[in-house]
Amino acid sequence: MLIRRETRSDIDAVRTVTSAAFAKSDTSDTLSSPSPPPPVEATLLDELRISDGWLPALSFVATGDRGEVIGHVVCTRGHVGSDLALALGLGPLSVHPAHQGRGVGLALVHAVLGAADAFGESLVALLGSPAYYGRFGFRPATEYGISAPDPAWGEYFQVRTLTAYQPTVKGPFRYAEPFDRV
Repeated sequence: MLIRRETRSDIDAVRTVTSAAFAKSDTSDTLSSPSPPPPVEATLLDELRISDGWLPALSFVATGDRGEVIGHVVCTRGHVGSDLALALGLGPLSVHPAHQGRGVGLALVHAVLGAADAFGESLVALLGSPAYYGRFGFRPATEYGISAPDPAWGEYFQVRTLTAYQPTVKGPFRYAEPFDRV
């Protein structure tokens, strides 16, 4: 496996991997709809790519032995507080189902966090499983005085501080605009 920055030629493969990773396992609707709509995560990714929040340097793919894309992660521009302090929102993170449970997601998250830190970013926020993301140093955002876009997210809205983090960064977190409408 190799982790590298996404290129334009990877876009279709990334969409395929994201769609496969988030496909619904419930097939009860397939009788009424021959081709199910794409998962919201694939649509979100399409919209993020054309938004002001897209950061190409923080979009990574994992490739398999034959160079095929097997996973993807992205961080996009986010903001914290009324002064709109710069931050990042992680996601979607996707690994093709045939490659899940093999450390692909782990490698992708480590790569994007390392890159974000090297670029001088202060923190990364996400909505996800505390059990999974805790291993990367993510903690409930409320521990840092940062509130989720939706209070119902509770402990699932998490933050990972980076080297440039300043404890004065507090307040509501705001994802890149497509998160609000997709």
